Amino acid sequence: MSSFPNSPKLLKGGIVLIDPVSAAVKRIIALQYNPDSISRTLQVQGAGGESGERSEALRLKGPPVETIKVEAEIDATDQLEVADGKAAEVGLHPQLAALEIIIYPGSAELQAANALAQSGTLEIAPMEAALTLFVWSKQRIVPVRLTEFSITEEAFDQALNPIRAKISLGMRVLSVNDLGFAHKGGSLFMSYLQNKEQLAQQAKSGAFSALGISGI
Repeated sequence: MSSFPNSPKLLKGGIVLIDPVSAAVKRIIALQYNPDSISRTLQVQGAGGESGERSEALRLKGPPVETIKVEAEIDATDQLEVADGKAAEVGLHPQLAALEIIIYPGSAELQAANALAQSGTLEIAPMEAALTLFVWSKQRIVPVRLTEFSITEEAFDQALNPIRAKISLGMRVLSVNDLGFAHKGGSLFMSYLQNKEQLAQQAKSGAFSALGISGI
């Protein structure tokens, strides 16, 4: 941390888990170190597809499918240097577990499903999981579903607890096509889209002369 009194506060990216019904915040996971880069891919959703009719060539049937790839690092070295008891006892296990349980159904849910199966009751639908939000500044707050998750543990303490790790997260942005307009996640996606539209209006329009032509 800089000792300069006017140095700006460094914001962190992270993940927020909220209840999909009440919108109550269940957990906030801030990345220890911000990734140097984020990879995003947008797959266009054309109405006619690649071989669609000519009348459909310029139509869009919905928002593009956006995927985000993030690679982050976490390190318990700082905590160990100041004799943090929890880090000394279990290393990075708590931080890793907080991310991993996002893609696990709860143990109570699994036990309840097993009890229903043992009693001959057919489960209609599993309980809805927490809504996962990827937050990268106030300009980018999007509902996502984790699609890829890999962990490379790079260093261990004497008890074999991980103390340094790299995490790779693949996420698919959930739009109103996935959640609907009434869902909290759908509302957040619409805010994300509307903010993107406002930002696009701030971009200065080019001129024909920059393209080497006088008009079309």
